[in-house]
Amino acid sequence: MIDTHKTGEFRYEVSGIRDQDEAEFGITPSQTVGPYVHIGLTLEDSEKLVPAGTEGAVEVTCTVIDGNGDPIADAMIEVWQTRPDGTYNTTTDEGFRGVGRGMVDETGTVTFTTLVPGGTEDEAPHFKLGVFARGMLERLYTRLYLPENSEANAADPVLALVDEARRDLLIAEQVEGGYRTTIVMQHEDPNKETPFFRV
Repeated sequence: MIDTHKTGEFRYEVSGIRDQDEAEFGITPSQTVGPYVHIGLTLEDSEKLVPAGTEGAVEVTCTVIDGNGDPIADAMIEVWQTRPDGTYNTTTDEGFRGVGRGMVDETGTVTFTTLVPGGTEDEAPHFKLGVFARGMLERLYTRLYLPENSEANAADPVLALVDEARRDLLIAEQVEGGYRTTIVMQHEDPNKETPFFRV
């Protein structure tokens, strides 16, 4: 599983070699990338797509865990979405950015403050999510659909690409004040791992 944080146990044997001339010739050992995802990317209030107190604002909470159920405590989540009327923010709207970024805490959790997205002509209302973490060379892309839009969700062409048994993994849990989801990575049981999309 992905190492959860720098003080966690490493998955591979740690080499005592400190000089390249001491290393035997052969295949380069496996190693993770990072933890670099925070450097230069932590911006104050970047998880707030709208200012606190905005009318209609909701909180969207994402928790990232590995297949063992352990939090991935250095993950970063990006969110993109439409306005409530289903249009994308192509200009600078005061009060709504349409894009957010948040670093998770030690429990693997980050909360965004935003507005409920609207549907487009072809797709049900949803949040697009990007997941970054140590050991991943590229972000993973997934989506989060809203439970109150069951009819629109059933007709969504992107959600239809996911095996029917796994579609519920992309439906948010409605909670007081907003929505919650858990992103599960590297689970041995594919029916429990969050579906990700090739972009």
